[in-house]
Amino acid sequence: MNILAIDQGTSATKALVVADDGTVRSVAECPVHPSTPGDGAVEQDPAELLASVIAAGRAAIDRAGVVVHGIGLANQGETVLAWERDSGRPLTTAISWQDRRSVTVTDELAPHGGRLAELTGLPLDPYFSAPKLAWLRRHRTTDGVVTTTDSWLLHALTGAFVTDVTTASRSMALDLDSRRWSDEAVALFGLAASDLPEVVGCATPVGTTAAFGPSLPVTGLAVDQQAALVGEGCLDPGQAKCTYGTGAFLLVTTGTVPRRSTHGLSASVAWEVPGSVSYCLDGQSYTAGAAVSWLVAMGLLRSPADLDAVATSVPDASGVTVVPALAGLGAPYWRPSATGTLEGLDLHTSPAHVVRATLEGLAAQVAVLAAAAADDLGGPLVELRVDGGLTQSAFLMQHQADLLRVPVEVFASPHATALGVAVLARTGLEGVGAGLRAPHPEPAARYEPVMGADEAGERLARFRRAADRAVAAADAG
Repeated sequence: MNILAIDQGTSATKALVVADDGTVRSVAECPVHPSTPGDGAVEQDPAELLASVIAAGRAAIDRAGVVVHGIGLANQGETVLAWERDSGRPLTTAISWQDRRSVTVTDELAPHGGRLAELTGLPLDPYFSAPKLAWLRRHRTTDGVVTTTDSWLLHALTGAFVTDVTTASRSMALDLDSRRWSDEAVALFGLAASDLPEVVGCATPVGTTAAFGPSLPVTGLAVDQQAALVGEGCLDPGQAKCTYGTGAFLLVTTGTVPRRSTHGLSASVAWEVPGSVSYCLDGQSYTAGAAVSWLVAMGLLRSPADLDAVATSVPDASGVTVVPALAGLGAPYWRPSATGTLEGLDLHTSPAHVVRATLEGLAAQVAVLAAAAADDLGGPLVELRVDGGLTQSAFLMQHQADLLRVPVEVFASPHATALGVAVLARTGLEGVGAGLRAPHPEPAARYEPVMGADEAGERLARFRRAADRAVAAADAG
């Protein structure tokens, strides 16, 4: 049974044809181009997103040369748009998950933040989709419906008006316990129930599409990070993964009972398949690969391929500390107005010191998230499985293991998200009783901690102090 697995991401859409055993029969990729017009805005062209999905999917099927039986679609999660329900015509650009303009909505709802967190498991932050949906209604249009991009893409492909439960759980409008829309939360954001699609499981037929050639059922759906959690085989409570993409996203599986974080993480649905549901805790750094792109744009780095050569050209960061909060601070700080900081400069500071300190700052942000997860779980993580483009940096991965004080395993494939949604789609085709079966191949690399515990603790404490100063500066306005 072969699955067309599509990962519609921030900077590209990837499509894979995946066999039963997880073997990748073909890969195709189409770039997409977010725009940053300023004032915290990050937008995308919906037509480009759909065209990339179709083009990548068709190319993957053509290259595979095998019969495909079903489709899985992973999505960006918190990216939203307004569109006409009948025709499917977009009424706005797509407002990216990185967009911060809905901070005006979250500031207004601050007195209700505790109640919303209780209902939805999510801290009140413009990162999530409901604040963006409310912002669209206030500032762009009152026509049509406002949804996350997955609902629009699925409507374009199949005519269905649905979203999956993992994506819905990233909205701040879903009751985490019932896994259904919360009337209270929806009302607080000033949204209309008629705007909201039906919430479905992650492994269920939602319709068919002929967009890729022969008519095929769409049977697997998930938000990208939860799909990667499945793809990397983190199915048991306590297992954790981190994806280093545009941002860095740490997820820890917590099991069948939803739990709220008391240490600054968010809680959401990890997956729901026939007869089974699981939850997770997660935290994010909004800039990871984006911080590397910034280094290149600033002329401090020639290309991402040079990261390790430049970072290791100096023995240490020479006292430089970087908090790479270039799009605000996510968990566990939740300060969307925070800005990145660069401390400890002197006449000796070189571009290499800044590059090295930036990588160290990225690793420290993830270590802070892992510490919060350990506090919530009542014990440290035993290992971290990782994927994404920045895992190619041996320096970053080694420093990550050093700060975490646990092994870091690099996933064998660069396509964890697509492989995870392929697992879900196959489960959806097989039906009740199939269960999740996620292959876990040998890691591409494994990094053991080598730095002493005292040094690692001091480095992390130094980063925390710098992050606290960034938070204080944001709070001071």
